Amino acid sequence: MIMKYYDSQKIKKLITDIAKGAGVPERDALILSDALVEADVHGTYTHGISRVNIYIRRIQRGLTNPRADITVERRRGSVIAVDAGNGLGHVQAYKVLELLIPIAKSTGIAAATIRNSQHFGALSYYCNKAADKDMILFATTNAEPAMAPEGGYQAYFGTNPIAVSIPTGKGYHIKIDLSTSVVARGNIIAASKEGKEIPPGWALDPDGNPTVDVEKALAGTVLTMAGHKGYALALMVEVFSGVLSGAAVGSSIGSMYKNLDRKQDLGHFFCLMDIDAFMDLPVFRKRIDAMIDEIKACKKRPGIEEILIPGERSFRIANKNRERGIPISNATLKELRALCEQYNIPFAL
Repeated sequence: MIMKYYDSQKIKKLITDIAKGAGVPERDALILSDALVEADVHGTYTHGISRVNIYIRRIQRGLTNPRADITVERRRGSVIAVDAGNGLGHVQAYKVLELLIPIAKSTGIAAATIRNSQHFGALSYYCNKAADKDMILFATTNAEPAMAPEGGYQAYFGTNPIAVSIPTGKGYHIKIDLSTSVVARGNIIAASKEGKEIPPGWALDPDGNPTVDVEKALAGTVLTMAGHKGYALALMVEVFSGVLSGAAVGSSIGSMYKNLDRKQDLGHFFCLMDIDAFMDLPVFRKRIDAMIDEIKACKKRPGIEEILIPGERSFRIANKNRERGIPISNATLKELRALCEQYNIPFAL
């Protein structure tokens, strides 16, 4: 398939206009478009603009409040518990991060739970925003049921990702953003859109048998990362993001694609640390850069040219995508065109 590339700033404006057409306030629309386009810029195509259509559909059906406020329901010291008001997950999470930054700058550390939220894209987006300010954000979120506990085949957990970004002096952040499943479910959804099979070892069908069939995989369960270890991490994320926040837990979470009759009620957990509270920033940068140099100098396996640091590959992808543009699939282009027609917006790509 020949892939076409599109200017990221033009895409961002297009998505902003579509969101505004659906009733999202301008500043919130800018936050949403920035989060989605940045995911694509960094090569996380499964969590970028390919999701615009479902977000807008849920607004249209009254399942997402496009103008929701965030409400701080509890506060003790540097900890806040937030109700996202069933708003757009990207927007509400970004606003919570804005609340946490001055708290962490004052006290050294700040934490928040967020309930009554929606799918909010790539966690690394928020972690990178914190790293841009010389802070470290540890973030988790639960998600719609897609993964069984180890030994089972009934979907209970989401792919329940964990993320953190760490500033360096190397021109890029160390970026760790991983699902507790063997693969992000978005990869299976992407394969479904393209009519492809998935590799063996990714998923089970509804009867608990291994499958490479996309539709059976989506109806069944994705496998945990590293067996019981991924299961344990998924459970930890469910506690932080769901149980502790007051959001829906496990099978009570609404599906973004399947349950077009009820809200998702996802939960997120943020813990933000100000590096300067722990040590002087120049000292930290010197230490983190020295560690990176030591890692990259380690003996390499046969056939390996370079040891990469987590986040380094996506940094290189981002540089390339900003220069050449973002690849967009025909299926996503078709969805964007349809939304532009619906809201009488020029398809200016």
